[in-house]
Amino acid sequence: MKQFIYRINGQEYVVAVNKMDNSVAEVAVNGTNYSVELVNNEEEVTFVSRPAAKAPVASAPVAPKVTASAPASSGTVSGAGALKSPLPGIVVAINVNVGDVVKKGQQVATLEAMKMENALAAPIDGTVQSINVNVGDSVLEGVVILAIA
Repeated sequence: MKQFIYRINGQEYVVAVNKMDNSVAEVAVNGTNYSVELVNNEEEVTFVSRPAAKAPVASAPVAPKVTASAPASSGTVSGAGALKSPLPGIVVAINVNVGDVVKKGQQVATLEAMKMENALAAPIDGTVQSINVNVGDSVLEGVVILAIA
């Protein structure tokens, strides 16, 4: 068994490759088991957490999009006001903005996992301090979605 530590958006994940059988591997990520399939082992793939925005075409004016983006170190936010992803999935909605006042239990984001949408609620009353992900981002379990203080 080989173990690796990967850092994704400031969050560390312990990945253990338990068994490899042809193109299927049994792996554990932070203690959760997954069966993964290697699609192409002859081609190197480079993953980028957030692709760079493409420049708008001059003939088609594009309205600027304002998004809340946190500094790279914000992925390590912890405490009672840190809303963490309860499971791996894709962020499909962020219902608040930085500076918004929220109440405990208020739906602040939506995560899609295994073809199901999961409403994520504010863990405490407070003000949204940072939003650490964008709609469309894939997140692993434990990644801080947003911080409330």
